[in-house]
Amino acid sequence: MSREKENVRTISNPATLYVCGVTPYDTTHLGHARTYLVFDILQRYLAYLGTPVRYVQNVTDVDDPLIAKANELGMPYLELAQQNIDIFLNDMRTMNMLMPAVYPRATEEIPWMIDTIGVLMSQGMAYAREGSVYFRAGKFPSYGRMSRLDFSQMLSRDKETGEDPADPNKEDPLDFRLWQAAQPNEPVWESPWGPGRPGWHIECSTMASRHLGNRIDFHGGGEDLIFPHHCSEIAQSEIATGESPFVRYWMHVGMVYMDGEKMSKSLGNMAFVRDLAPRFGADALRWYLLGFPYREQFEYFESALAKSQRDWDQVAAHTKPAEGNPSAQGEALRQRALAALDDDLDTPNALAALRDLATLVSHEGNPGDRAILRSLLTMLGFRLDESGSRPS
Repeated sequence: MSREKENVRTISNPATLYVCGVTPYDTTHLGHARTYLVFDILQRYLAYLGTPVRYVQNVTDVDDPLIAKANELGMPYLELAQQNIDIFLNDMRTMNMLMPAVYPRATEEIPWMIDTIGVLMSQGMAYAREGSVYFRAGKFPSYGRMSRLDFSQMLSRDKETGEDPADPNKEDPLDFRLWQAAQPNEPVWESPWGPGRPGWHIECSTMASRHLGNRIDFHGGGEDLIFPHHCSEIAQSEIATGESPFVRYWMHVGMVYMDGEKMSKSLGNMAFVRDLAPRFGADALRWYLLGFPYREQFEYFESALAKSQRDWDQVAAHTKPAEGNPSAQGEALRQRALAALDDDLDTPNALAALRDLATLVSHEGNPGDRAILRSLLTMLGFRLDESGSRPS
């Protein structure tokens, strides 16, 4: 929220983490993999420091893009969703990601979403028109503050994500749907306002609070979710629960680009985990993605991934199990890697320290230094010599 690095001070034990999951109509491209890898590293490092994490990641299995894709393919939307959820979960296992404690699907949580909407209605922050329910964004004084967008920019972003500022049922163009009245060829549920389905933003507000409580330590996703999704979550959640701030620490992951455009399902410019992991190895793919600062955008090139695979192979060659006391230089490199992770999860500098540690092991052969290298890589989720970590 402050756009500054801040010391993590008061957090729960276990720490609570909510990450916005996929809308399962096509998955899992490198942009997805990078986002969930960042939060995998956050969990692993917090656990290493002695703080376990309760992790919730949702599935948006009812939303405009999924319904449109299913209608285009002429298949039930839940069947399409399940196909892609299965692919996604398999890709996450391939990448050795820590799985969530709770993996709620939006379609299974709708009664609680209706309850949350009812609370917002009772507080005068929402209104019903023609079977839809809207949130009064203008009545939440800091609406959109995290985005740093002005009014016209927020309206433009709303249009990009399927919200119509010109909807005649709205009191204000920035108001957003909590409940959408039934539409042709769309799934519907009964509600006090008539048949329909929940809006996108209320899904995550409800699931986050239901499974993690009214105040969350860490919440994140891709940077494209800052507005309107996360700004709308803040407004809904803080009004519905009376707790502020809704989230102590927001983390947003930079987009991955390909062919000069943001890697996205809508554009079709995607590189998939299921294609890359068998060719390059899941550990090499993890090494590659951690080579960029998590908040920064980068462009994917296969040649860069191939180079990263070669770098990884040089490091992995020095990770056989070993015991012993580290050298002073080895211990200094361990501290350098940990200091980098302390500094806003600076994985590029952490990997640089581990690369130097592998070089030290290669030259000096100290088993204690080898043990440190193996321990740190394991903490970061590398499988090392386990089955499946390298291409066949």
